[in-house]
Amino acid sequence: MVEIAISVAAKVAECLVAPIARPFSYIWNYKTNFDNLKTEDQKLQDRTETVQHLVEEATRNGDQIEQHVSIWLGHVKNITNEVSEVIKENEPANMKCFKGLCPNPKKRYQHSRNAVKKAKAVARLYEEGIFDRICYQIIPKETWIPSYKGYMVFESRTSTLENILDALSNPDVNMVGIYGTGGIGKTTLAREIAGQVEDKKLFHVVAFAEVAVKQDIKEIQQEIADKLGLKFPEESVSGRARRLQERLQQEEKILLVLDNIWERLNLEDVGIPFGNDHKGCKLLLTARSLDVLSNKMDSQSNFKVDFLDEGEAWSLFEKKAGPCDRLQALAKNVAEACGGLPIAINSVAVALKAKEEF
Repeated sequence: MVEIAISVAAKVAECLVAPIARPFSYIWNYKTNFDNLKTEDQKLQDRTETVQHLVEEATRNGDQIEQHVSIWLGHVKNITNEVSEVIKENEPANMKCFKGLCPNPKKRYQHSRNAVKKAKAVARLYEEGIFDRICYQIIPKETWIPSYKGYMVFESRTSTLENILDALSNPDVNMVGIYGTGGIGKTTLAREIAGQVEDKKLFHVVAFAEVAVKQDIKEIQQEIADKLGLKFPEESVSGRARRLQERLQQEEKILLVLDNIWERLNLEDVGIPFGNDHKGCKLLLTARSLDVLSNKMDSQSNFKVDFLDEGEAWSLFEKKAGPCDRLQALAKNVAEACGGLPIAINSVAVALKAKEEF
């Protein structure tokens, strides 16, 4: 019974003493509390400086800063000002009583208590300043304006365009080709298709790269990477290929337009996962030769772009040359001489327009 009474008394004493002793501890540990606040504040400033450097570097690279990082930096700025105020209020002139002859216990208690609270807040903010990532890359939207927005619809090519779109929608087809003589409009048609599938969101990502005769693998890799917001720390083609492949495999549905192919392009060298490696990756190729598409690239569905008929050729000529009242007879003869080849029609029409204006 006595032991129980002693235990109860001890608990009661503990409950009574703790609230009484706590205020005095702020006074006794006054210097320690402020030293701790300064230590925690310095740790936070060091971490903030590191984060700020990363933010500045990301901004220079055109990356977007994560919202929670920006919010954290704002909180750091606010609490830094608050800590400065607490430390300033702790100046000796503000801590005296009896005409400055001795320390003011009331102020010491208040300021020491504030220092403890701020130190806890600073320490908490310091722990929150550990980020998995500071920023993210803004993937630029491909601009199809040069051809897609100014695309001129020709009846003879409408069915070709629709058939290509159908082929790209076919789950059993992963490579589609467009072929025809040089200047016939293969690239223009490919860009039109790319713009349409992007607008209709048939693919999550659409990227365009020119292959050309020289087949500069690094340049092809870079064009695709630019669309993905991907950067290559590697210099070697093989290292860049591995990184590009890993990035492309993150996209569930992606269309890669490879323009102007002359010879077989090794997709593995570029870093393009294909077929069983990535069933969601489809290719749209353009080439002058059907042989390049069907035999060298193994394209499953190929579509020929043919010459414009007489009416279409004249419509294109009129659009490019503008009104040619004085030279209309000559203009019609020239348009016919171009043989329905868009690039020739365009070049001659522009030249004739310049002559007419002159």
